[in-house]
Amino acid sequence: MIFAPSLVKRRLFFIFFDVGITAFSVWLAYALRFDFEIETQYAQGMIIALVFLMTVRLAAFYGWHVYDISWRHFGFKDATKLTLILMATTALFTLLALMLRGSITIPRSIIPMEFFITLVLMLALRMSKRFLLEAKHRNAVGAYVVIIASPDNANTILRTIDKPQSPYYPIAILHDTYHGMKIHNVRVLSYEAFDRSNLEASIAIVDETIDIKPLYERLRARGVKEIKVATAYSDYEAKLHEISVEDLLARHPKDLDKTLIGGFIRDKKVLITGAGGSIGSEIARQCAAFGASQLILLDHSEYNLYAIAEELHAHNPVLVMQSVVDRTRLEATFTAHKPDIVIHAAAYKHVPLVEANIREAVANNVLGTKNTIDCAIAHGVEKFVLISTDKAVRPTNVMGTTKRICELYAQNTPPMQTEIVAVRFGNVLGSSGSVIPKFKAQIATGGPITVTHPDITRYFMLIPEACELVLQAAAIGQGGEIFILDMGEPIKIVDLAQKMIELSGKPEIEIKFTGLRPGEKLYEELLIDESDQ
Repeated sequence: MIFAPSLVKRRLFFIFFDVGITAFSVWLAYALRFDFEIETQYAQGMIIALVFLMTVRLAAFYGWHVYDISWRHFGFKDATKLTLILMATTALFTLLALMLRGSITIPRSIIPMEFFITLVLMLALRMSKRFLLEAKHRNAVGAYVVIIASPDNANTILRTIDKPQSPYYPIAILHDTYHGMKIHNVRVLSYEAFDRSNLEASIAIVDETIDIKPLYERLRARGVKEIKVATAYSDYEAKLHEISVEDLLARHPKDLDKTLIGGFIRDKKVLITGAGGSIGSEIARQCAAFGASQLILLDHSEYNLYAIAEELHAHNPVLVMQSVVDRTRLEATFTAHKPDIVIHAAAYKHVPLVEANIREAVANNVLGTKNTIDCAIAHGVEKFVLISTDKAVRPTNVMGTTKRICELYAQNTPPMQTEIVAVRFGNVLGSSGSVIPKFKAQIATGGPITVTHPDITRYFMLIPEACELVLQAAAIGQGGEIFILDMGEPIKIVDLAQKMIELSGKPEIEIKFTGLRPGEKLYEELLIDESDQ
């Protein structure tokens, strides 16, 4: 359709108006300079100024993608970019005027006048649509919302929800440090002031970096029926999703040193085994984000390898589809790609499946780890990182036993120049085979939720948090250590199930206890006594 928005139409629209603004600005600058009686002797300079400024500005705007900026989302960074380009082209115009001095007269006062007139008009044009949309939306009434975020993130959240036909109407921002301010005409209150106020909100939007768990009950007690979490911030918007059990259990490590991790990973060749799994794929993402020079992704599952390769295709990963059990092919991979860092995440980890397939589990977990460590040492790899588990502590099942054997091999094998470290942690939220996806599926089908024992507890951590801490432990390790991630307090699985039922809005779903499975513990440990090694 002729009025349907498109990039080409937007470019043509702004080119047309920018040409008109430039022509008007040059004329007005001359008119103001000469009291609206421009003498003919200045006509040539006026034409040169007009042609030069139109040419260089349109070229600069096109080259620096000014015409690709969304009209309705024009913001501070875009205004700064436009201003700098106008300053640069005005500087070139000034240089031209100096070069022509003596042959063609261009009054010096014309230059700053033209710049400021053009700047005001171009900014006004680009901010007009957003101003009109926001002015229109101010009269709309949606669900009353409180926003819990820092000023910068609250500003982004407000941009996200401040749109025509938005179902949200922000009434307050909660922050104890910045209370008293206004952001987009929305007042900032302290938590205490909000509790004392008569403001009634039905929705809360909470920044993902805030510890949501203590806020959850407080907001629900205040009558807030719906809680959304803001993530994935950009210049203009954030993504909003319904609060989940992962949000309530998430912990954001305050001692995480991303500079240290970046220095460890940047410009290194990183080989990740089990790269298609829950942990391996997240480590691959983070290594890409921290600037690894090459990612060598190894996995024996064709689909898993394909999935992570598609996600990271911009980083041109090397894809190796093989099993770590095959020593000969593993040697060939090390010889061909010469990794600087090896992160060994390949393992069979599902306790009941491993119990039923002991031979395959021992071959993959133990022999595969031995092969990978031996190849890393033989090829002079700088750092080898073994992903281990809390089930390796006083193991009562085959999976835990295989992991403990791997830890002992990693600690007692002569490392030569390779630094070998192990990182031990508990369950990660949302990993394949973990309890939360299982509970979600059971809730989706109407239940019941099956829990093995009313007293069973587990440690939990988000996958991205766990993987960041794995990389940090690898960065500081000097060889021979077993790092144990701080997993917080253990969580009763029945409490987790009840919370998920509450969040689902299906209180009728029942919890059924099925009994402990073979090799399963009531609780997991992260530490091991010297006498138990």
